[in-house]
Amino acid sequence: MTDLATPSETLPALALRASDYPRINAALDFIAAHWDEQPSLERIAQAAGLSPHHFQRVFTRWTGASPKRMIAALTHASARRLMREGASVLEAALETGLSGPSRLHDVFIAEEAVTPGNARSAGIGLEFAIGHAPTPFGTGVFLIAPRGLSALAFADAGREAEAEADLRSRFPAAGFTLDHAAADHYAQAIFGEGGTRPVPLVLYGTPWRRQVWRALLAIPPGETTSYGEIARDVCTARASRAVGAAVGANPVSWLIPCHRVLASDGRLNGYHWGLERKRAMLAYEAATR
Repeated sequence: MTDLATPSETLPALALRASDYPRINAALDFIAAHWDEQPSLERIAQAAGLSPHHFQRVFTRWTGASPKRMIAALTHASARRLMREGASVLEAALETGLSGPSRLHDVFIAEEAVTPGNARSAGIGLEFAIGHAPTPFGTGVFLIAPRGLSALAFADAGREAEAEADLRSRFPAAGFTLDHAAADHYAQAIFGEGGTRPVPLVLYGTPWRRQVWRALLAIPPGETTSYGEIARDVCTARASRAVGAAVGANPVSWLIPCHRVLASDGRLNGYHWGLERKRAMLAYEAATR
């Protein structure tokens, strides 16, 4: 987890955070203008008027990510766009200020756990099993990588093909093998008698999204929170819209409990698999906790 405020922090410590706001803005402006030069920590810290060590701590506390990770995220997004537009891996690497494909490979592994070649080819080289199994919330559609569960969707009777197409569309060029037995194995582990057993997850997402998903895991069963509260836990309340996007991108329903996040006024909203299902999940947890 990042270096965030804890309940034990004193008010003077929080006040010092506010005083760093102009320096963080200066650093963000510098990164926005120079990220494709892959600037060093020392250069960014100089723009903020802080020593590198102190700047690293302050920046991470404010944004929820280190300067290096922030630059990697910008590099990754730009390289992905370039490759979608037809650039080769080498061209994307050089255009984003990297020395070559091996550096871009490292960026993509850190950001997505896939290689730039996989990303450019929309999943060529990735192999998944996909299958259906009954769950308490309708048919579960399970997307399974060799090392664990990558996605879990829910579907009403007769609409399983739509949910399956949704998961397949995330890796349109990947290989898929239909395996309902594997799906049933995961369904039994998650929903079977005796409660949830440990399930290995293989998540393809940026560090920012994984950070938000970790915050979701901290919400106790039967309780709820808001997007703004998650944003404050992760970095700053100003990021609630970005948090909403990360929550919406959660690929593993139920296990990563995005159904426990409500609008600021307590309304149910924004559940990819239907508000009725979100209501049922919350009622199920309230009755069984």
